[in-house]
Amino acid sequence: MSLLVLQHHPEEHAARLGQTLRDHGHRLRVIRLDLNQSLPPDLDDVEGLVIMGGPQNVDEVDQYPWLADEMELIRKAKAANLPMVGICLGAQLIAKALGGEVAAMPAAEAGFGLTKLTMPKFVDPVLQGIRWQFMQFHMHGQEVTKLPPDSAPLCFTDKCKIQAYRTGLNIYCFQFHFELDKALIEKFSHFATVTKAGLDSATILQQMEEHYDEYRRISERLCENIATLLLPVDRKVATPA
Repeated sequence: MSLLVLQHHPEEHAARLGQTLRDHGHRLRVIRLDLNQSLPPDLDDVEGLVIMGGPQNVDEVDQYPWLADEMELIRKAKAANLPMVGICLGAQLIAKALGGEVAAMPAAEAGFGLTKLTMPKFVDPVLQGIRWQFMQFHMHGQEVTKLPPDSAPLCFTDKCKIQAYRTGLNIYCFQFHFELDKALIEKFSHFATVTKAGLDSATILQQMEEHYDEYRRISERLCENIATLLLPVDRKVATPA
């Protein structure tokens, strides 16, 4: 059994989240859809999906035909009651596949920004230990505008009303990028979305110096919560030599 990681861009991989899941005993099977690698014909050997970000939009099926196949796989995973995590494009694909809506934002959101819990007095289990407002990293020009059925919003920013949401009991989606480390943030600082948001690489790097320690603590906690609460397995213990 393995967790299926669906990747859409060379730099948008599971990073911190992937390492945490490995530390907790998971085997990750990465499929590079941007390299036209094939999706599995069934979900018999799959214990959950982790769907990463990317520069594509959910409505660009003509340009990226595999988007349609990916959304069909999401629907199959939902029907099989498999847990799923979606990040950025992944969150949008899950929303679209399950009956929600995604649209272009009035202005792109990029860099570090204050993110808030939608219901501060109610703490979702996967968000336990995270303050009601916290610093996160954003990089998107599209957003979820309507949630799928049986969904609840979890986080928002001033620019984006749905920064995180839960569908059912075992599907968690995040518009923000909590999975990054410093090296990846530096690479993200050169993405086109930064310019569209009216920023530049130097500004992103300056923000990183100011906010990275807080961002790292929050991100590590979120990764641990996902690994232990949403995708629990016994931590593997090495056999003594």
